[in-house]
Amino acid sequence: MPTILLIEDNEMNRDMLSRRLERRGLTILIAVDGAEGLSKAKEHQPDLILMDLSLPVMDGWEATRQLKNTPETYQIPIIALTAHAMPADEQRARQAGCDDFDTKPVEFTRLLEKITVLLASRNVVFPT
Repeated sequence: MPTILLIEDNEMNRDMLSRRLERRGLTILIAVDGAEGLSKAKEHQPDLILMDLSLPVMDGWEATRQLKNTPETYQIPIIALTAHAMPADEQRARQAGCDDFDTKPVEFTRLLEKITVLLASRNVVFPT
C-alpha cells in the first residue's frame, strides 16, 4: 500500500485530505510544519509528499529544497499544495524542487490524477 506524507498546518485541510486519501487505500503520514515533514520523510521514506508551501517553522519551499538536496529523500516526488495560484508561484515551487503543483481549494479528482502519475513514475501501484 503506497504511503503519502501530508505536510499541512491547517487542521481542516489535513483532516479532509487524509480521510479521502485513506478511503482510496493509501497510508497517510502527517506533519504540521516543514521541519517535522523533513524528519518524517527521512524516517519513513514515503512514496510521495503533499507539501503545503505556507507552513510554520520552515516553509514548504525551504523544506522542499532540503528534501531534494538530501540523498535519502531527493527521489521522493513532491506535489506542492498552495493557495498561491499565480504562474510565478508554480514556477517558484518547481524551482524549489516540486515535481508537480496543485492549488487550494483542492480539486480531489485532479489531485488523484497527479498522485497516480507520480506514483507510477516510481513503479508504485495506486490501489484501485
